Amino acid sequence: MKVALFASGSGSNAENIVRYFENKKTLEFPLIISNKPDAFVHERAKTLGVPSYTFAKESFQSGSEILAFLKEHDIEAIVLAGFLLKVPQALINAYPDKIINIHPALLPKYGGKGMYGSHVHKAVKEAGEKQSGITIHYVNANYDEGNIIFQAKCTIDPTDTPADIAAKVHELEYQHFPKVIEQLWG
Repeated sequence: MKVALFASGSGSNAENIVRYFENKKTLEFPLIISNKPDAFVHERAKTLGVPSYTFAKESFQSGSEILAFLKEHDIEAIVLAGFLLKVPQALINAYPDKIINIHPALLPKYGGKGMYGSHVHKAVKEAGEKQSGITIHYVNANYDEGNIIFQAKCTIDPTDTPADIAAKVHELEYQHFPKVIEQLWG
């Protein structure tokens, strides 16, 4: 199965996923797509030997150009690994239950538009939560509202800063995201 990785930032999850599957014959990750030409994920892609492409927000949101591109590359599923744009309905319709996302909190809390990265960890800290974690879910028409596939938790100590929470959550992402992908489609 050919799976496209979508990322908007540094691409550490995308790199972790590609490396996890390097010596496995189950899934291929033939391309990485970003909405930012200067995202560090492109550098990671070069190091990994995976072609990467950038789509401007406007062309991505229309859906037709990205859909044609994915079909041209025989993409059968999509993994959002730190991708910040809302997925257009055309893609959701073309890939039913074949688009998954990872969110750096325990949904349904701390999800929705604008809740990503450090914004999430800051909100979790300010709310005095005793736990945080990750949620891997299917993508639907609304931010962070698709059916939940998997969650993992970490304990938040009273002295933890948002950066400390982020580090704990990243560890969960690296540990679980590739394994959940493998269980779903491998």
